[in-house]
Amino acid sequence: MKQRAYAKINLCLDVVCRREDGYHELEMIMAPVNLYDTLNFEFSDELRLQSNVPYLPLDRRNTIVKAIELLREEYGFKENFEITLQKHIPTQAGMAGGSTDGAAAIRALNKMLRLGMDNEKMVEIAKKVGADVPFCLRSRPAFVTGIGENLEHFRVHTPFYLLLVKPYKGVSTKVAFETLDFSCAEHPDCRKMRQALIANDYEGVLQSLGNTLEQSAFKLVPQIATIKRDLLGLGFDGALMSGSGSTVFALTRDPELLEKGAAVMRKKAAFIRKTELRPQEDPGWTNRSHQINRDTEL
Repeated sequence: MKQRAYAKINLCLDVVCRREDGYHELEMIMAPVNLYDTLNFEFSDELRLQSNVPYLPLDRRNTIVKAIELLREEYGFKENFEITLQKHIPTQAGMAGGSTDGAAAIRALNKMLRLGMDNEKMVEIAKKVGADVPFCLRSRPAFVTGIGENLEHFRVHTPFYLLLVKPYKGVSTKVAFETLDFSCAEHPDCRKMRQALIANDYEGVLQSLGNTLEQSAFKLVPQIATIKRDLLGLGFDGALMSGSGSTVFALTRDPELLEKGAAVMRKKAAFIRKTELRPQEDPGWTNRSHQINRDTEL
């Protein structure tokens, strides 16, 4: 069984506060982009995971393995699987590369084993795999709260191009949160972002871009701030780091600028992708995604 596992970006991310349980209360606008890993699941005599990325862990640190074992504990099945993973989403990039693969495993096993999980049950399992996994189960634009488990889906009516740029170094999500200084933290308004995306208000989208975690990430990987500055200097309408980093995305409605920006940034970064938000189930929604150079994507 084949599955696509879509990456996401955070068009707005507010770390509201640190909770007593050690987690952080969040408000986010998360949206899938037309960049995805592909996974193929087949029944096997033992659990095997093959990937084009040799450094991925093959134990429970891997979200695919963790999802399978959590489902095994819940349902007691004996079957095993051979999984082939073609990884296109970079790691430590703030684009849910691991979370989306774990979500794909939940979807695939639910069908292959006929587990009969409804959305609520899949979300229950997904929360145990990781904070972004519930969103990745459906990969639709959402206003996300809590630690990532509360999702309010909505439809985006504001089209734009995206240029994704990741520096050579990634950012540890754990360290990004641990080093956040709330005394001077930025708190963008994610509700305004949602309203702008729904209302086809491109200027409102640009004005609502914000990410509390840029404060930490810029100190941990200064190249992130440099890439953001370079993208704005090239003439993009807005730029923001996604998640805890280290990917920066830039917005434009000018296809020529998109091409120019990609050519310039290819010389400065480990990963480049020209894309858009993932096409929605809407006949008026166009897909103009382009791949630049697969050799630079991982």
